[in-house]
Amino acid sequence: MMNLVLLIAAIAISFLVFTWLIKVVRATIGTAIMIAILVLGLQIVFGIGPAQVWQQVSQFLQTIWQLITGGR
Repeated sequence: MMNLVLLIAAIAISFLVFTWLIKVVRATIGTAIMIAILVLGLQIVFGIGPAQVWQQVSQFLQTIWQLITGGR
């Protein structure tokens, strides 16, 4: 009887973890596709390449980090 309860609990937990994992993967793929579309659009419309976008993102993150840490 105890083994049956343990088995049912393990199946339920496995199902919940698998469902959560599927949601995370779907969200990640959706975000990656949107980023790719945005970068492609910037390149086609304005001639801005991925390297330029990445440079701006890095600079922005450095500025935010300096604001958070007080310039250290």
